[in-house]
Amino acid sequence: MQVAYFKMQGAGNKIVVVDQRKENFLPPDSARLRALAREPDGPDFDQLMWVSRPQDSAHAASYRVFNADGSEVEQCGNGVRCVARILAPEMPHTDTFTLGSPAGPVSVRIEADLVAVSMGRPEFEPDQIPFLAEQSATHYALEVDDEVFDIQAVSMGNPHCVLQVASVETAPVQRLGPQIEHHQRFPEKANVGFMTIRDRQNIQLRVHERGVGETLACGTGACAAVVCGQRAGKLDERVTVDLPGGQLVVSWAAGTEPVWLTGNAELISEGILHL
Repeated sequence: MQVAYFKMQGAGNKIVVVDQRKENFLPPDSARLRALAREPDGPDFDQLMWVSRPQDSAHAASYRVFNADGSEVEQCGNGVRCVARILAPEMPHTDTFTLGSPAGPVSVRIEADLVAVSMGRPEFEPDQIPFLAEQSATHYALEVDDEVFDIQAVSMGNPHCVLQVASVETAPVQRLGPQIEHHQRFPEKANVGFMTIRDRQNIQLRVHERGVGETLACGTGACAAVVCGQRAGKLDERVTVDLPGGQLVVSWAAGTEPVWLTGNAELISEGILHL
């Protein structure tokens, strides 16, 4: 089977979009996805977005998200912006539409060269992240190899652990990222963000993504870091996030309001997947 794909990037995050609204083929198995995520077997990606016909007539399309290790996950902020960019030319009379995702409906707003997406409201209750804790708290003590780290935990449709560090350049991302991803207190594993707060409107961030490793950017990771910083009283409502691959802007009005993620979504190339 051969299917067309779009190779894209959002803040450096490598995204492959497969539009299956016409053929409606099912995605390949995890072993084949792992091969496709690597060169020279495939186009090389951090996440693959499998777009299908909408399950709700109010949505322009639905999508599923697969990591480079073949696992299916609930959400990808940079990926959904890439999906939105591909679909936008089909909607010349509006700059807003809705997509269906495993984490729920996602509102999209096209802003010239940028795409803004509503990532839903953050979930801090431990059983909803999921994170093993006796009660909800702003900060938790997490033990890793006889060291205790001050962390925050949140779900942005997928589980995140956020650590504030003095410098992202020297943060132990390669060592701590995999250990926290697989920590027993995160039953469904975790994305791990290392955040440096520069001021109330600017942070630097590196993210070890669940099932991928460190990537140049992570949209839900940017959202998680900002809402955790806001919850701790250290960040304003609108924050610019500097990641190794570029900049994203995260806005959250707190409470039950959704988190908005704004950034680029650029086409790199097109090709054919051999499945």
